[in-house]
Amino acid sequence: AAASEVPKKRIAISFDDAPRGPGAFLNADERPAMLIAALKGAGVDQAAFFVNPGRIASGDRHERAIAAYVAAGHVIADHSFTHPRLSGSSAETYLANIDRAEEWLKGRPGYRPWFRYPYLDEGGRNKGKRDAVRAGLAERGLSDAYVTVDGSDWHIEQLAIDASRAGRLIDMGALRDLYVETHVLSAEFTYDLTQRTLGRPIPQVMLLHETDLAALFIGDLVQALRDKGWDIVTMDAAYADPVYAEKPDTPMAAGTL
Repeated sequence: AAASEVPKKRIAISFDDAPRGPGAFLNADERPAMLIAALKGAGVDQAAFFVNPGRIASGDRHERAIAAYVAAGHVIADHSFTHPRLSGSSAETYLANIDRAEEWLKGRPGYRPWFRYPYLDEGGRNKGKRDAVRAGLAERGLSDAYVTVDGSDWHIEQLAIDASRAGRLIDMGALRDLYVETHVLSAEFTYDLTQRTLGRPIPQVMLLHETDLAALFIGDLVQALRDKGWDIVTMDAAYADPVYAEKPDTPMAAGTL
């Protein structure tokens, strides 16, 4: 392949629910520091952290963690103020929740005008509500921060928390392998699906959460992706692809996945 040829397998990394609640292994200060170090060690120049400012108090450790992510080269964007489901909310209330998050985010270093739906819930079968929120986002200059690769890491995390609370022995090597293999398989599946449906390779966007598992295993995950021929790209580069500007009228699957 020519040196100038764009690699076919490209993927960007994003983390939802910053700041996330306590996990099974790390304290609130350890996790951000470990995650920053692991991303740097893995050569991930820019990930995105989708923030719920309703969980942050002025000057607290969570606000400092967000600033540290940005100082390390990563970007921040809107995941709503309090993480509601659009299916359980009116469009007006939902947009007001987004506005509260924007008030916190706008003007901060590293801010990007991207919105990711909590639970990837774009209103289920209620297309009127979906379209009202889409119009509201457009009015606010916000774009939909789509994801294409999801390994339900939040579920693996919860199983680890439950096992830890129950006092069960956790095989960390096996847990790492589960985390890594699940996400690599998801990326490979989506790459194949994209090739068959779009006929061209797009930069994929991986959905992770700001968890202990990410802090512990992101380096292993990135290495495993590279071993499969993936290039890690920035979130800016991924969202520059025109596919992410589309507004598909698709049946409800896994939210906006």
